[in-house]
Amino acid sequence: MPGKFELYKDRGGKFRFRLKATNGQVILASQGYKSKPSAKNGIASVQKNAQSAGRFEKKSSKEKFMFNLIATNGQVVGTSERYDTERARNNGIASVAKNAPGAAVVDLTAG
Repeated sequence: MPGKFELYKDRGGKFRFRLKATNGQVILASQGYKSKPSAKNGIASVQKNAQSAGRFEKKSSKEKFMFNLIATNGQVVGTSERYDTERARNNGIASVAKNAPGAAVVDLTAG
């Protein structure tokens, strides 16, 4: 069973999404978007680009590891948490690739 995207509004009024694995852990988070349709387009971009290993940009600094998911236009559409090991980061990438394509979108801004 795939994970889920949660679409929400932050304290500053911008729309954001996070991808959660089936265990509830956040595995990817977005930037802030001015509109809900833009955030939904970001989710669609993650679903598409997560299927391509070449779209994951691996990063590391001072014993911490993370990754970005890059869209075809070169923009970052999602950023991971910071991991303690390279192996954990690579597992995070695998989790995004597995969960994102079929993940449902839960709109927490409704209501």
